[in-house]
Amino acid sequence: MTTYAAILVLAGVLLNAVAQLLLKMATNKVGVIEASSALSLGAMSALFLQWPMILGLFCYGFSLLIWLMALSRVDVTLAYPMLAIGYVINAFAAQHFLNEPVSMQRWIAIGVIVLGVALLARS
Repeated sequence: MTTYAAILVLAGVLLNAVAQLLLKMATNKVGVIEASSALSLGAMSALFLQWPMILGLFCYGFSLLIWLMALSRVDVTLAYPMLAIGYVINAFAAQHFLNEPVSMQRWIAIGVIVLGVALLARS
């Protein structure tokens, strides 16, 4: 993988992870979304008018464009598993910004993910 392709992959992963964090922040502001309220215009407007939701959707869209650029340069069998780096980023971010607990078992699992991504990247 070229340096430019690696930068594209990592940028896509980072933007995707940021989008997830922002979407979680938006849902935290409106509370639990039930299936019945998901169809309600009022409930959806309350969610979609939150700044984290708007910014999160923008990050998703931009990450998609970058991801397409990356996929045009890298085999999907290498690029797609790199999305697992998003788990690592979001574990740290959720713990820091959302005060979500991350148990030792989760950290160990995340360590296994990091090891797998590192092995994959060397292939």
